[in-house]
Amino acid sequence: MTVYPPAAPSEGGPPPAGLPAASTVPERSFIATWMFAWLLGFLGVDRFYLGKVGTGILKLLTIGGLGIWWLIDLILTLAGVQRDKEGRLLPDFQEHKMIAWIITAAGFGLWLITSTISSAFSSFWVQMAPMMDWWQDRF
Repeated sequence: MTVYPPAAPSEGGPPPAGLPAASTVPERSFIATWMFAWLLGFLGVDRFYLGKVGTGILKLLTIGGLGIWWLIDLILTLAGVQRDKEGRLLPDFQEHKMIAWIITAAGFGLWLITSTISSAFSSFWVQMAPMMDWWQDRF
C-alpha cells in the first residue's frame, strides 16, 4: 500500500539535479486543476496551470482533442493521478475528492437530462408543426 502523497526523497539534502528547490515552485491546487479541467479543459487551461505549456498549446489547437483529451484529463484529475510539470501529485486531492466527484456526476447528469428533454421537444415540434397550419399563419 502506498502513502499519499509520497514522502520527500530526503529532508536535509539539496533537491536532486535538474529539479528546482521546493520553495521556488508553488504546489498546484487540486480544486483549481479540477475546475480548469472540467470547465475550460477543452482550451487546455488545466495543462497551462500545471505548467505543461507544450501540451496545453496542443490541447488548445485541437479543442481538447475533439473532447477526448478533455475527458481523459478530467478523469485523471478526479482519480488523483494528475501531476504538475515537476512530477508532483496535487496535494489536497484526498481532502476534496468526494465533493469533486459528486459535483462532476451531478453536472453530467444535468447535462444528460437537459439534452434528452431538448431532443424530445425538438422532435415533438417537428412532428406537430404540419398539423398546426392555423398557428403558422399568425406570424
